[in-house]
This record gives sequence, C-alpha cells and structure tokens, in this order.
Amino acid sequence: MTITDDGAPPRPPQATGRAPALERGGHLVYADRRLGELLLRRPPGITGHQWSVAGRAVLDFVVSDADTGRPVFVVVLAPPPATAAARRDVRLRQAVCAAVGLASLHVESATLRADTHGRRLVEYLIDARGYSAGMPERFDPDPAPVGFRDIIGRLPDGRSGPVNDLGAIARAAAVEAYVGRQLVDPILRGLRVRWTDGPAEGWGWVETSPGRCLVERVRVWEHRFTCGVDATRLAEDLAAAAIGHRLRALDAGAPVTVPRGELGRDVARLRARRDEMARPFDLDHLSFD
Repeated sequence: MTITDDGAPPRPPQATGRAPALERGGHLVYADRRLGELLLRRPPGITGHQWSVAGRAVLDFVVSDADTGRPVFVVVLAPPPATAAARRDVRLRQAVCAAVGLASLHVESATLRADTHGRRLVEYLIDARGYSAGMPERFDPDPAPVGFRDIIGRLPDGRSGPVNDLGAIARAAAVEAYVGRQLVDPILRGLRVRWTDGPAEGWGWVETSPGRCLVERVRVWEHRFTCGVDATRLAEDLAAAAIGHRLRALDAGAPVTVPRGELGRDVARLRARRDEMARPFDLDHLSFD
C-alpha cells in the first residue's frame, strides 16, 4: 500500500502488517496511517523540512484498490486548525499528496470525528464513486439520470426521500425532538457555498428555543477527488449530520447555542462576500428577524 515515483508496483496490503479496517466495493480501507508510510521516498519538489513534517501527518483513512493495494484516495476529518502551525501542517500534507497525485478529501468540522463518523463517510464515498463510475458518459438529457445523492427511497422516519442524504437521519431526529418539545422548530435548515479556489462550505442550524439555534459549519476540500456528489451538497449534508449528533445529546444538558440574531449577522457577512464565491449566492431571501 505504498506510492512510488518511479512506476514500481506498490507493496501488497498484507505487507503493511495491519489488517484493513473495512472492505467495501473492491476497496480496502486502512485507518490512522502516517503519510510517510505510503511513500517510499521524498516526492520531487518537496523540501526535506517539508517532508519531515508532512510525513508524520496522520491520515484518518486510506482507501486502496483491493487487487493492487495501491492507494486510491485518502480522507481526513479534523476540527478547524487552531494555530498558524496547525494550518501550515495541513497545507504541507496537501502539498505532498498533490506532489504524488494522491486524491484526498479533507473535512473540517468542530463536531464530526473520524472515530465516530468516519466509517460511514468512507462507505458513502466508495458507494458514490462506484455509482458514478457506472453512469453513462453521454445520455439523452430527457430524462436526465438520477445522481447518487438524489436516489429516492424509504427514509428512517417512514417517509419517501433521498436515501443518500447524509443528513437524513438528523432531519428525522429534528422532527422527533420537536414532537418531544426539545425544539421550537422541526425543520433543520441549511445553506451551501463554493469559494473560488477554495473549499465548499455547508451550514446547518435548528432552533432549540425562541431566539437560540444549534449551528454547525463544515468545510470540504477536494484535491483530485470526485465521488459524483457535488462538494457543496456533501458539506451541507455533513453539517446536518453534525446537528444530528448534537441533538442526540440534548438530554445530557443545555447545548451550546447561538443567538438567532448573531446567526443572521453571520449570514449577512457571508452574503457580503458573494464576489469571492464560485457560484451565485441564491439565499438573499433568508431572514432572521
């Protein structure tokens, strides 16, 4: 499960000394691997200092081809970096992955964690990539093929809806919490944006009490990676999933919430940055008065 820069075949997965954490869809998934374990030598264009730092970076999941053992893509779930040094380390890891052409998905969330939510995310990505690979390259636009995220089926609450919405369980949980009088609004709301030359960003929020909201923001960076699901939708769905995680802890005590007016001001600041967005901001109708 190594990458070489000279065309040599990768080392078989069993030679790594670790069993895969997951097997799915023709892939073996390894957890908690150092980036340096995947590379036999320092990549061209990377300095010795950069390599010494980036090589120690831990990748939450390495998804490899089951037949060849060659890494296909890596996934990292991490909280927002708190220091300049932490931000530098993220950039170095991304630079090394780019230098060897290794596809990567970086998810930044204050709530989602690899040990709790990572396996489900990796399964989703493998399934979405497999579905996307099976779709025809050319098709009659009428009717257009159904994307992985838009497949309709039976949801956890018995309704019909998109079964591959990672936030579906959270949306059902919000309705249940409302029925149980833990929320004042049953609707888990959200928005998504794509920054020019930057990440996709998704927001989710639900009103817990008059004027107070649970709020989650998730950023997603795709580097040479695609799974057939738009990154902005993925980010928004993950933000909803993070809300769902926090809803399960409502009985444990008062959650950390944000005043509705503050959330409105945050959205207004987001709206003011529309020139930095790769796509038009189409939520001018949002009001938090």
